[in-house]
Amino acid sequence: MTTPSVLICLAPGIEEMEAVTVIDVMVRAGFHVTTASAEENGELTLTCSRGVRLIADTPLVKVADEEFDCIVLPGGVEGATHLGESALVIEMIRQQQCDQKWVAAICAAPALVIEKNALYPDAHKTCHPAFIDRIAEEKRNTRRVFTDHDHKLITSQGPGTALEFAVEIVYMLAGKEKAKEVIDPMVAIPSFITTKNSPNQKQQRAM
Repeated sequence: MTTPSVLICLAPGIEEMEAVTVIDVMVRAGFHVTTASAEENGELTLTCSRGVRLIADTPLVKVADEEFDCIVLPGGVEGATHLGESALVIEMIRQQQCDQKWVAAICAAPALVIEKNALYPDAHKTCHPAFIDRIAEEKRNTRRVFTDHDHKLITSQGPGTALEFAVEIVYMLAGKEKAKEVIDPMVAIPSFITTKNSPNQKQQRAM
């Protein structure tokens, strides 16, 4: 089995917990990880929603023609808005769909990137409770992490679900044993492998 490759798209105002958690878990899984700045000017140092500064590996335009097993879209209102307004991000997601490869979006990104640009119109999605009404009711899901296997789309609710979201990406790309190998040393509660995709019993209030 070839080592999965994952692209994490970064932009000013992204939610740092979501971005860093995914990056960390992908590295723990031994995947090839690329962080790319969607800033039009190619700026690599980006300030996140809570003021944390991240440095991307490369401008997104430099890896636009590369193939990735999964493209990840962190949330944060400002960051997701930037990503949703990037023609290059949208083009890459459409190509990912054509290639039948995975896309994963969390927090505001399912609404402000995926839904806003009419991507995956037939897929079921979850997102942050503050944006759930942006998703058509018949395609709406309120689970903490939801995977639409038919469309190869993983969506999740927010910073508090970022670890489950990241582990789900590992699970989809490399299987249950690899996901358990990553999550077990973290002493995470609950076990996200045995209880993954459990229904969210009570929606969080938007913070």
